[in-house]
Order: sequence, then C-alpha cells, then structure tokens
Amino acid sequence: MRVDGRANDDLRPVTITPDYIAYPEGSVLIEMGSTKVLCNVTVEDTLPSWLRNQGWDNEQGWLTAEYALLPRSTHTRTPRETRGLRGRTQEIRRFIGRSLRAAVDLQKLGPRTIIVDCDVLQADGGTRTAAVTGGYVAVALALQRLAERGVVPADVLRVPVAAVSVGVVDGEPMLDLCYAEDAIADVDVNVVMTADGEYVEVQGTAEGRPFDRAALEKLLNLAEKGIGELLAIQKRAL
Repeated sequence: MRVDGRANDDLRPVTITPDYIAYPEGSVLIEMGSTKVLCNVTVEDTLPSWLRNQGWDNEQGWLTAEYALLPRSTHTRTPRETRGLRGRTQEIRRFIGRSLRAAVDLQKLGPRTIIVDCDVLQADGGTRTAAVTGGYVAVALALQRLAERGVVPADVLRVPVAAVSVGVVDGEPMLDLCYAEDAIADVDVNVVMTADGEYVEVQGTAEGRPFDRAALEKLLNLAEKGIGELLAIQKRAL
C-alpha cells in the first residue's frame, strides 16, 4: 500500500469545479488529492506584440499559460517572483502552454489570445499535470461560450487533453505521485495525452538509477490508464 492507502494504479480523488471564479471567460478549481490548482482563462481580441512583429497570420490565434505557486501553497512560504521568473516556473509555463495548444485549432481561433493562469493554492505533487487537466476544462468552457455567441466556430476545440505523473518508487511503478512519493522516486515522468490516444509530451527523468525501455513502457501504460479516467472526469465537468 502507498502512503495514502492507494493501489499503485489508482489516481488520487479528483474533483473539478467549473466556474469557480465568476469573472473569467472560463474558470476551474481542480483538486487531485491535496493538490489544488485554480485555472482561469482570459480571451483577448489581440495577438501578443512579438507575434504581430513576426508577421503572424492575422487569422490565427495564440494560447499561452502562466503558472505560480502561491506563497503558502507549500510547507514553507514560497516568495512571490517579483524580480523575474525562476527557471522552473518558466519551464512549467511552457509545458502547460504546449499541452493546451494541442487542444485548440489556432487557425480557427482568429486573431485572439487565450491566457490560462494556473495558480497553485496547495501543492502536494503533480501541480503541472493538474494545471493541464484543469486548464483544458477552463479553456473548453471559455471557447464553448464564444462559440454560442458566434464569435468562433464550434470546432475550434480539436481534442480533449489531460496529463498525469507516473514514477518508480521503491522499485514499484506508481500512478499520480503525491509529494511524499515524488520526493523519493527513482524515476519521475509527466505524460500529456489527447483523447485520441496520442502523446503531446513525455517528460521523463531518472532521479536515481537509469531506467530501461521496459520500465518506461510500464509507466506509459499506467499513464494511459490514468489519463483515460481524467478525460472521463473532464467530460462530466463539462
């Protein structure tokens, strides 16, 4: 049994609460065990200046993500990043943005920018993957509402996307690591997949000993199982 009593192939309890905040175009609170991430979507009728300066197609849109650990989302206070973003924060922002762009047809979005703000209220492992899973629902809510108003076509959403962490702890492959497991994992892998069964991203690291292809395949199979369950939870939330 794991530290929280789960089987190795069990997700933590997952709750997705749509419209958690009243003002954004789309808003979701996602809870995976003790990890809680607030995902808010803003849609702006303009493109970032750096894209306009590159001669970006005026009919094509963009999606970007921001990510932050709130000061007491962890056991000790995490200072606000007021003097520039740390490398980890920038990397996670790019991870979330790449993942969610796979879900949106940017050509059909038009000259608009979707900004997904992912703020970690409480961190207990898997914050970036929770941000992707909750972020997709927030993006879907925003685009569904725009489609209902005739602003964007209904098929601007291409395919649902979800993400989960997997790893090897004490020689055992495990799904959806909490912090206590992640801190001692020999292997740590974040997996993003579409509902079509295609991979958007696989981030894998040997924290201790290197791992072989057979171990990776076991982890990918675990991730596929977990993502299938997360996609079903997303669908119910929508």
